[in-house]
Amino acid sequence: MSTRIVVTGGSGFLGSLLARRLLGGPVALGGAAPADVAELTLVDLVPPPADVAADARVRFVPGPLDAVRPGEADAVFHLAGVVSGAAEADFDLGMRTNIDGTRAVLEYGRRHAVPPIVVFTSSLAVFGSDPAIGPVGDVDDDTLPRPQSSYGIQKFVGEQLVADYTRKGFVRGRSVRLVTVSVRPGPPNAAASGFLSGIIREPLAGERARCPVDPDTPVALSSPRRSLEAILRAAAVDDATWGSRTALTLPALTTTPREMARALDRVAGRPVSDLIDWADDPAIGRIVGSWPARFHTPRAHALGLRAEASFDDIVREYVAGHGGA
Repeated sequence: MSTRIVVTGGSGFLGSLLARRLLGGPVALGGAAPADVAELTLVDLVPPPADVAADARVRFVPGPLDAVRPGEADAVFHLAGVVSGAAEADFDLGMRTNIDGTRAVLEYGRRHAVPPIVVFTSSLAVFGSDPAIGPVGDVDDDTLPRPQSSYGIQKFVGEQLVADYTRKGFVRGRSVRLVTVSVRPGPPNAAASGFLSGIIREPLAGERARCPVDPDTPVALSSPRRSLEAILRAAAVDDATWGSRTALTLPALTTTPREMARALDRVAGRPVSDLIDWADDPAIGRIVGSWPARFHTPRAHALGLRAEASFDDIVREYVAGHGGA
């Protein structure tokens, strides 16, 4: 038995990691036995990396999210979207991509004769500090989302769409709330949280980096491998094991930029954090400061998901994969 899978945002960082894993061996979907991937369709605005594109099973579909039309799929991983800073700066782009695009993916699934697994990557940005209530505090599985940014609201709307399409039996939806992924390789992106990779990635490469928030700002992080593990686990389990249609909040490592810089120096064995410029940006500070930093996630733990033990481990993972120390 073999499977057919669609990944939106398949040329991005997490999308490429996911594509390589899907192509690398059997994949379990919805409680069924693991099976090899026969066809992997990657939807994105830019082509996938050369090593991914070279696999004969890969089909690249360029264009917007509603380009996902032809053929049937056993699972859709919906990773594409406009990131936090860009969604705040361009409201219409965020609405068109993060809400209209998500509905287009769900409508694609709805047209299937057999409802496919749909994994939607949401965000911790669905939680925020409501000015009328105060800081969000610790988050658990029952914390009410109160997004305080356009991006957070768009992701929360996406979660509700996935839940309703699942309730109606159109798809078998699973929404996972990713926390900030660090360390991401490559050039900076427009995410408000992008500096949480930049203050590690750039100094390791001998370049200066800027931290736009107070060094003692609490932040919640996940490594790339833990994030990928959660996405795959969401697709793998059966409906009963997945449980509630409510989005799954993932475990996170709580740290601060100051502690991240200290971990960077410990792993590098020299004071490379001297290349970090600590310069506040109030706009970014407001967004990042509204996000929660401490999570209690028994539902995710019941699925076998865990946060990294330390930020030192995250830096070591990055160095092992990309060098620089």
